[in-house]
Amino acid sequence: MYIPAHFEEKRPEVLHGLIERHPLGALVTNGPDGLDANHVPFEFDPAKGPLGTLRAHVARANPVWREAADRPDALVIFQGATAYISPTWYPSKHETHRQVPTWNYMVVHAHGRIIVHDDETFVRGLVARLTRKMEAGETKPWKMGDAPPDFIAQMVGAIVGIEIEVTKLTGKWKLGQNKDSADRVGAAEALRAHGSDARQDVAEAMLKAPPAL
Repeated sequence: MYIPAHFEEKRPEVLHGLIERHPLGALVTNGPDGLDANHVPFEFDPAKGPLGTLRAHVARANPVWREAADRPDALVIFQGATAYISPTWYPSKHETHRQVPTWNYMVVHAHGRIIVHDDETFVRGLVARLTRKMEAGETKPWKMGDAPPDFIAQMVGAIVGIEIEVTKLTGKWKLGQNKDSADRVGAAEALRAHGSDARQDVAEAMLKAPPAL
């Protein structure tokens, strides 16, 4: 990933926070037929390993876990909030007309090697933890015990666990740090006025990001 110095995010707590808020990752592997990508919700354990550990499950019918035996190297991409930025939102555009459209975003790349866990205990524990996290905001959270035991056993048997100890963690926060203060504020305020949650998140991040100029 190309990362100009003013867009680089190194703080572990910030990178970890994006993964926690946006757990659906793009798992990129190099299989026998070339590059492959699977979109999988991950559990992240920041305390295991020097850079943390990712855990997930995939369908048993998905060849990615079998291919990992010979090709374990993997990249997982976590995409945070994104937003289109119109040049009309920059005050300087109306003075010099020397601005162009762009796209602001926050993204984390996690590199590591896949370890396969084809055992019921690992998979059940992982599914239970992911379910508790995802259902936490519900009035009556669903839990595995709500379904018949034989049905859950069938579902668990149809998936395989994977684990990736992160060996490299990089972040890119492209938030207009290369713009002057008035232009960054102008764009952030325009995003706020548009109202969507993603745009609000990008606006807040733009205002907090240290300027490069």
